[in-house]
Amino acid sequence: MSLDAFQASPLAQLVFVGVAGIVVWHLIGRGRPNTRLVVQIAFFAVMTAILIANGIAPQSFGGYGADEATALLVVAAKLLWWVHLAWAVIGFVRIYLVLDGRPREARLLQDLIVGLVYLGMILSVLAFVFGAPIGTLVATSGVIAIILGLALQNTLGDVFSGIALTLGRPYAIGDWILLSDGTEGRVVESNWRSTHLLTAANNFVVLPNGLLAKLGLTNVSRPDETHWIGLTVRVAPTRMPSIVVDVMRDVLLSCTAIVKEPPPVVALKGLDATALEVELQFRVTSPAQRTPARNEVLDLVYRHCKSAGLLLAMPPASAVAMADLPTEENAMPPQVTPLALIEAISIFSPLTRDEKAALAAATSSRAFREGDVIARQGDMLRSLMMVRAGVIEMRHEDKECGRLAPGDFFGETGLLAGMGEACTLTALTRVTVYEMDQHSFAPLLRDRPTMAEDLAQCLSRRAERVQAGAAQGLPQERSERAFLKAIRTIFRG
Repeated sequence: MSLDAFQASPLAQLVFVGVAGIVVWHLIGRGRPNTRLVVQIAFFAVMTAILIANGIAPQSFGGYGADEATALLVVAAKLLWWVHLAWAVIGFVRIYLVLDGRPREARLLQDLIVGLVYLGMILSVLAFVFGAPIGTLVATSGVIAIILGLALQNTLGDVFSGIALTLGRPYAIGDWILLSDGTEGRVVESNWRSTHLLTAANNFVVLPNGLLAKLGLTNVSRPDETHWIGLTVRVAPTRMPSIVVDVMRDVLLSCTAIVKEPPPVVALKGLDATALEVELQFRVTSPAQRTPARNEVLDLVYRHCKSAGLLLAMPPASAVAMADLPTEENAMPPQVTPLALIEAISIFSPLTRDEKAALAAATSSRAFREGDVIARQGDMLRSLMMVRAGVIEMRHEDKECGRLAPGDFFGETGLLAGMGEACTLTALTRVTVYEMDQHSFAPLLRDRPTMAEDLAQCLSRRAERVQAGAAQGLPQERSERAFLKAIRTIFRG
């Protein structure tokens, strides 16, 4: 076809613009969806303008005559126009749904409308381009739809359940949900047929929407991600309940894995001759933190109970004679001595029993009131202090980086390496510590030179844990080599 013939033929122009629109649309690529939509709408507008200007009606079928070339050109032009019309409608729909700002409903509506648009386009092409009897096709498709509906009953049930779940919005992508059958996890994908969960065990669970719609569902992520935990502790009734409550409050106060606001609660559940039941109610930042928080709380319950002289009660199902039960009059809880604390501290594990006993004999007791600043950041303590009772806050500049409870220790960097404290230490409750100075520790390092390497390694690991919770890096080098050099320098005499 010559250039003049092409310019005189609106059908040829229409085919050219339609094919060019498809080529440009594919060249743009999937990485720029907005540009693709604009191109679709622009090419459809040009094709519609050509139709209007030349009086061509694509929505009617009037036959094509005997000229096969002209008939083929008409079919191609109308077919391309209907395809671009469908794409333009889909483009408008996508723009509207993106601006609407509801991604889950947008995806559902987009899939529904896109399916309807393509179905309408196919029927329109059959009727207005090829002249097919639509009424007969619709009647035949109804019978086919009934057959397919019976064959795909379960699948269609999942699809409609997915529509109901999407419109009801009981969860969103990223929410942590708990089902009545015990399944729980974070929603990572939701489509027409199924919902995908990533569990705490890092397993991928695919739940059909039909099954999900029938189960009771708890959305743990709403109104926020914090998760409530209730932990029951049974304490032997050897002390007044008010004392037990105070000890359990110190347990929650010293725990770093739980949320402080809203504040945790200590609730008395019951009291009889065998036990005082106490429930510790607290929140964690997310369901994934439940196990670490439980572990820390149970560890602190043991340490604080031992520090306060409380005994844990026997299990309810155990058969114990009443004469064997501890009471306030006959309870003899083990005393927390300096030797017991020294044996619990990892940096003293290389020592023999006699060496630990010698260190314990050289310790002295010291007490702090609530609110006292025990040491400021950068201060160098000349003694190691082991927490006998109470709770101490560790704060690096303006950020809390940990808390100390009975059995913990501090001051080891000043005692052993001559370095300042990484954090400011403040007593949150009344605090009792056992103190050990350099003079009592120096003979051990002189008699056991290899012990300095073990101590340097322990101090380096402890400093790394403190630094991980600090807002900024620590001002001094706290590597294992630096600790070893400082220890040998201080105790070289």
